[in-house]
Amino acid sequence: MKYIFLLLLVPLLTTPAFGAVPLLPEDYEQIIPSENGTLNIGLSVDPPAKANEVSKLHIGWIKPGFNKIQEHIDYKITVIKDGQSIFGPIPLTHTSIGTVKIPVEFTSNGEHQIKIEMEGILFQPIPLETTYFTINVGGEQTIQENNNEGGGCLIATAAFGSEMSPQVQQLREIRDNIVMQTSSGKSFMTEFNQIYYSFSPQIADYERENPIFKEAVKVTLTPMLTSFSLLAHVPIDTEQEMLGYGIGVILLNVGMYFVAPAILFTAIKKKLRK
Repeated sequence: MKYIFLLLLVPLLTTPAFGAVPLLPEDYEQIIPSENGTLNIGLSVDPPAKANEVSKLHIGWIKPGFNKIQEHIDYKITVIKDGQSIFGPIPLTHTSIGTVKIPVEFTSNGEHQIKIEMEGILFQPIPLETTYFTINVGGEQTIQENNNEGGGCLIATAAFGSEMSPQVQQLREIRDNIVMQTSSGKSFMTEFNQIYYSFSPQIADYERENPIFKEAVKVTLTPMLTSFSLLAHVPIDTEQEMLGYGIGVILLNVGMYFVAPAILFTAIKKKLRK
């Protein structure tokens, strides 16, 4: 009788958190490297998220370079809308098989952030690594491949208060409808996101905590938004045009943010010496 009881317990002990059914790494709709690049994290939403309905977040931790699920992960999950948590953060949880399936009811349409915090691998604590995904509830899902090419604009969203603000929409439209339409643009976004998502979550969090810093970031972003808007007013039909205009916008921003302040600082310094 004792052995029969133990056999009945086996399915319960081996069932992953939230009743997860593992997906293969290539099956995830979005894959983003963790904050320090320790693992890649995959996310799929099934069924597609709609307001006032329950969808399941399929999440998996993937070994970079091996395309295999990493087992034994300690994690927390939070779902955020307009800077406010609508689900979680769940308590620190362990998944033995490296994947989970979490039911979430979304209360409204629009863009939501999925915040995944990883704190341990193979029963060993690690420095906290935070990864953000963006999903569009009630609309067409943006499929992200290879390092979050279609990810959310975390810093701008925190600065302007909403994913639906005109400034964030402008950035998203330029990225998706102009930059991502060429191979060179996709390659640039892949490299850019590797760097951007290594620091943007911390800056976005600090913006929400510090209103003064938030306003400073908003002012700082304004010239960049203006320069990016130039891409929406020029014809870009070839790879060469994308490279030419893209390099031009980058140089313009370097001039605004670095060269001009350096010249101004030098001029002020010389004037004070007189």
